[in-house]
Amino acid sequence: MASKTIESHRSGAEVYHGDAECKKKIIELLEEICLPQGLFPMEEIEEFGYNRSAGFVWIIQKKSKNHTFKKIKRQVSYATEVTALVEPHKMKKMTGVKTKELLLWLSVVEMYFETPSSEKLTFKTGTGLSDSFEASAFGLEK
Repeated sequence: MASKTIESHRSGAEVYHGDAECKKKIIELLEEICLPQGLFPMEEIEEFGYNRSAGFVWIIQKKSKNHTFKKIKRQVSYATEVTALVEPHKMKKMTGVKTKELLLWLSVVEMYFETPSSEKLTFKTGTGLSDSFEASAFGLEK
């Protein structure tokens, strides 16, 4: 069941269903806003929605998923529901994404390139901490 936040953005949104179609549309969105295509290595995606007028996106998957980005040795957890506001080179007000720092899981609330030509993608947590990594670490994994 989708959250109230998703339901409030559903009207006028592009909504897609099924894992293959959703993955394709997520990659298209990431290309459109100039972010790395491998940022959401999720599985069994049930729904992806994009309300262009609000800049609001959501992804609903069957179960939460942990993923390790091998190039930076960083573990990330994706909840069953991930949401964000998007604009070129940036996602903000994110929910459902956490990264492991030492022994703590911290919510990722924003990801962005400082400048459009930057090679480093910056991730900001809810605690105000941020870290930057080479964007190439988030390419599509084969």
